[in-house]
Amino acid sequence: MAESLNKSSAPAGDPAADSTPTKFSHVRPQDTAFVDQGLRDFFLYRDLGIAEATGGKLLVQLVKANQPPEQGTGWHRHEAQFHVVLMLKGWARFMYEDKETLVATGDCVHQRPGITHYLFDYSPDMEYLEIVGPADFGTVEVEGPCAVPAVTPWPKDRDAA
Repeated sequence: MAESLNKSSAPAGDPAADSTPTKFSHVRPQDTAFVDQGLRDFFLYRDLGIAEATGGKLLVQLVKANQPPEQGTGWHRHEAQFHVVLMLKGWARFMYEDKETLVATGDCVHQRPGITHYLFDYSPDMEYLEIVGPADFGTVEVEGPCAVPAVTPWPKDRDAA
C-alpha cells in the first residue's frame, strides 16, 4: 500500500516556501498498475502518487507502449509550466517543431512550455518517466509546421523486438 504522511515540506518561517502542504509519498510497483486511462489510448499509464502528494503541483507517471504506432499523438502543445521525459526503455521519435528527435534509453528531454510537438513513432518496449507541472495540465491540438516521417512497423511477434 502506498504510504503518505501529511506535513508541509517547507521549514517554518521560510519566506520562499509555498503554503500548499505536501505529503511524503512512497509508491512501490505493486501499489499501482498500468492502466489504459490516460491521455492516449495507445499507451498505458502508471500513476506514481506524486499529484496527490504535491496537491496537484506535479504529475509523475510511467508511460509505456500498448499498441503499434499508427497516427501517433498528432500535433499538439501542452499547457504546462514544466515537462520532462526520461526514456527508461526502448525509443520514441518526436517532431519538436520542425526537427525530428530520436529519444532513446537513458535520454532526458525538457519540453519547454508551449512547444509544438508530435510523438509519431516508438518501439514496442518503449517506457518513459514523465514529470509534468501542474498535474492537471491541458493539451491543445495545433496545426503542424511540417510533414511527419513514416513509422517503423512493429515485428509480427512483438516480443521479438
